[in-house]
Order: sequence, then C-alpha cells, then structure tokens
Amino acid sequence: MITHPEDESMILFEAADLVPAGPAGDGRAGELLRLHGDELRAVVTWAREYLCRPHPELGRRGAVCPYTQASLDRGAFLLAVLPGRPAGVAELTRVIERHRDWFAELAPRERPESLHSTILVLLPGMADDLAAIDAAQAELKDEFVPHGLMIGEFHDGPPDKQGLWNAAFRPLRSPVPMLVIRHMVATDLPFLMTDAAHLSAYRRVFGDHVPAHLRELAESVVSEP
Repeated sequence: MITHPEDESMILFEAADLVPAGPAGDGRAGELLRLHGDELRAVVTWAREYLCRPHPELGRRGAVCPYTQASLDRGAFLLAVLPGRPAGVAELTRVIERHRDWFAELAPRERPESLHSTILVLLPGMADDLAAIDAAQAELKDEFVPHGLMIGEFHDGPPDKQGLWNAAFRPLRSPVPMLVIRHMVATDLPFLMTDAAHLSAYRRVFGDHVPAHLRELAESVVSEP
C-alpha cells in the first residue's frame, strides 16, 4: 500500500494487499477497504482470470493483455478507488490528472522497470454514468499522449472499441468502471493513428523502433509536413 506523501486521502493498493481478504484496519485505507474492498478484489481477480489469459474471441494467441502478468508479479499493478461520484467530467478529469502526476513520480519512464507500472482508478459510483467515463477518457487522452502516457476506459458497457485482431470483440469490459493509467508502449500505434498530435508523440518516444508486425501500418501513415 502506498499513501501519497502530500495527500493522505490518495492511496494505492497492491494486489497483495487485497487477496486474500483480511481485516480492513484503521485510517483512510481501512475505510476504503470496508467500503470498496469487494470491488478492489474483483478487479484483481478479473486481471488474473481475464487479462492474463487467452480469450477465444481475441483473434490471436496469448493473453488478452501481454503486460498484466508482469505488472502483477512485480507489485506494479496499483489500484486506487474514488468513493462517491464526481460532479461531472471536469471533476473526474481533475482526479485522474492528480493520479497521473503521482504515477509520473512513482514510475518515471527513464527507469526501465517503470514500463510495467499501471494505476487503475476504480469508479464504482459511476456505474450508471458510463458516458461520463468515456468522455473523460477522450479528453484526457489528448493530455496524456504527448507525455508518453496512455489512459484507458474499462466498464461493463462495454466501451465501444473493437479488438485489434477481431473487430467483433470488445476487450475493455470490466466488472467495475475504471480509468487506467500506464506508459505508452510501441504496440500502441494502432490506437494513435487517427490523430496527428498522437502520432507525433509516438514518433518522439519510439522513433523508428516500431514492432515488426506494425511496420507496414507505420509506413502507411502520411508523414507530417
């Protein structure tokens, strides 16, 4: 468990803090576990049983997310939970921006092991306002990508984003609504193709180091003037 050095209300749980369930304890962490321990544990179970395993609709071999198992193994799979309900998209984006800044301090990109780090911000109070989560993700993406970061939305809608290898598959379904912060990786190119600024940021981070299976896609992009 990690507490923000300047804001004791901001707490990150590691998977090991949550499974198996134990006494909630005192203080802010104990309060969050009493209120939302079931949701936090459900997300860890989902990560292990869904993200870390193959899926028949995925369209390729391997785990749904190739990076989650390493993140879990290294204690870099960090979970926050936002109690209650933000008063609209603007407040939600402010909360996520604070976690983004903390993520940058905890897992600076120049440290290689940081690429396994992720922060999942659970939003259990927004289960009936999934459109606001999607809107916040779209707005935040423009802020995150120039810094070499990605922000993803997960919920049981599910988000209307198709899989890369099977257009009929919707891979971002999760048991609890959340927004997820991580570093950009080279295989993110397909998620950045529709925006010139996003492509420019990708090039700044990776240059010509594009994975072999994406080189044809990269070459198809018209170079920026």
